[in-house]
Amino acid sequence: MEIAQAKSFEIFRDMEDDEIKRFCEKGTQISIPAGEQFITEGEVGDSIYLLTTGEVEVTKALTLPLSKGRVDNREKAMIRITSDMYPLFGEMSLFDDGDRRTANVKAVTECELVKITKEDLFEICENDPGIGYKLMRNLGRIITRNLVKANQDVLKLTTAFSLILER
Repeated sequence: MEIAQAKSFEIFRDMEDDEIKRFCEKGTQISIPAGEQFITEGEVGDSIYLLTTGEVEVTKALTLPLSKGRVDNREKAMIRITSDMYPLFGEMSLFDDGDRRTANVKAVTECELVKITKEDLFEICENDPGIGYKLMRNLGRIITRNLVKANQDVLKLTTAFSLILER
């Protein structure tokens, strides 16, 4: 990935070109064909992905206990995301105990991504605390924004259920 393109991603906000270059050098370009899932909920995550071209769909399993011990494991599409949104995937598994993925991500169209391993990411941060501070601050912003949105979604869902039950 070129530095000019990397600057568009929030994870590199307020970083100098030479700082961003260190992450770009560690990144691996990968292509994902349309229809292929490249992140699976519950699996161990060892990297983050930056979507540079294409569109993906993020889904979560909705586990619902049924009668006689059966379980319904349908998936719920949470959001569709395009590369012009400069998204990052896999950041939650960087900090989660057990490094588990929290959602599924599937390519809707053919996608180009940059993969940066957790090991490389933290190595850069440990070797240069100034870069590490900027990266962790930016990841904190991203995760906080995602958490606020999730809380808003839960509130909407709870409100809808309350209205249905009041009838």
